Amino acid sequence: MDENAIHQWLIECFGPIQGEVAWTQISQLPEEVRAQLMNQDSSNLPKPQEVQALMQAFSAGGLNTVSDMQRTVAEGPINVKLATSIALQQANDDSSQRTVAAQDGQAVRSAMSEANLWLDTACSFNPAPGEPQVLTRAGWVEGTVDAWAKFAAPVAQSMSDALSAVLSERLGGALDGEIAGVFAGPVPLPLPEGMKDPVKLIKLLGNTSYAMQLGHAAGDLSHEVRGSFDQGIALLKNPAGALIAQNAVEYANELDIDQDEVLAFLALQEVAHARLFADVTWLMPRFEALIGKYARGVDIDLDAVEEQLRDADAMNPESIAGAVNLTKVGIPDTPEQQEAMASLENLLALVEGWVDCVTWKAGMAHIPHIEQLREMLRRERAVGGPAERTFESLLGMQLRPKRMREAAALWETIGSVDGAEARDAKWGHPDLLPKLPGDDAAITAANATDATSSTSTDAAPVGSKAIEGTTKEPAIDWDAELSKLLGEDPGDDADSNLGDDDSGDSDSDDDKPTA
Repeated sequence: MDENAIHQWLIECFGPIQGEVAWTQISQLPEEVRAQLMNQDSSNLPKPQEVQALMQAFSAGGLNTVSDMQRTVAEGPINVKLATSIALQQANDDSSQRTVAAQDGQAVRSAMSEANLWLDTACSFNPAPGEPQVLTRAGWVEGTVDAWAKFAAPVAQSMSDALSAVLSERLGGALDGEIAGVFAGPVPLPLPEGMKDPVKLIKLLGNTSYAMQLGHAAGDLSHEVRGSFDQGIALLKNPAGALIAQNAVEYANELDIDQDEVLAFLALQEVAHARLFADVTWLMPRFEALIGKYARGVDIDLDAVEEQLRDADAMNPESIAGAVNLTKVGIPDTPEQQEAMASLENLLALVEGWVDCVTWKAGMAHIPHIEQLREMLRRERAVGGPAERTFESLLGMQLRPKRMREAAALWETIGSVDGAEARDAKWGHPDLLPKLPGDDAAITAANATDATSSTSTDAAPVGSKAIEGTTKEPAIDWDAELSKLLGEDPGDDADSNLGDDDSGDSDSDDDKPTA
């Protein structure tokens, strides 16, 4: 690396005065350390504006004073203020609207209002209390980041413990005494008196690293989610739900379908979720308990953490975040986690299937292209959208409503036979919920050491329009086909057993959903 290049980079990052101070400090480093720095590729240096944005985020995250740092460590394994600050920087980038455009806001509000009226004829649940919101990307971040942090706290604690173990070993186990300073990027930074305890310093490092990852994940997600229930669970404090106006309108504009139709469909999805979660009071606590059970079982591969730390770019203050990414350092699920995951996926499939069912029933007379929109959403769920990717990176959960098609067919069957009121009454208690075909096989597989190798192959899923007493037509399993294209194991998806033309068992009595 050219010395003039790094000198200029320091000035651009920290200004002429602090930049010169930093350059002087580098000049005084031991020759071996200076040589290591100069041998790095200058193209790997973070952009000055990124460094400045990170410094601003740290300031906004309450890391200005020793007391701030000590309080951050004491408050828990995630610095939520820092995560929020980083997420808001991304949510408010140059591509984002700081306020909802009047025309877009009116279109979204009208769609939400109409959707609630249409749903009155399709389900027995009342509208959720309050008024649905129309949010900016930043508004979505502010409304949901606390919920993400709550779900992620057990994993963040495990990460902090793992970082402590790895760094303690790197220090030879000698955590007694004090540390004089740390090497942060190219600048040796003296530590304030209150933070020279190595144990506190490591906790602060873990706290900060996971907060940075959470902030980036939430910031990225804010550009892609269209409603507050896109992740299948309730994260927003407003029970009536919300649409992110800019994202919803941009999504509508990408499709060769009238914008009003697309917004009406998205609004139906949102308010249907809102009605279900508001009326079924045990539903969200059940999700929280299952996610907590899974998260508390997360274990970390210390060797993988060590490797991530070793490969971290010393010049990039964010590179350590790789050491707290569960897709890189998580240990495969335990049987208890597999059981929790199976229960989560079934419950999520029942939720998404019910919403799919009532959305179609409420919107079929009003949205000409509802079948196309419905199929597009199913495919998004199958391959995993931004919300699913966030669950995976933060919690290590490959959470997919894998059996959404079966669940939708099941709810349609129950509604056709028993009526909408009897269908919705099954949400009165978890024990009343209908079983998806092969539920027992899925539970058995979840308790096995290798749950993903067993799928419920003894029952072919019901087609999306199946009604009891009618002949079921073989259907293309779009979810399984997409999984094949993505290189995934079709055995991971219970939908992968949809019959083809010569399956021979599509009319088996075992295939019928049971209420």
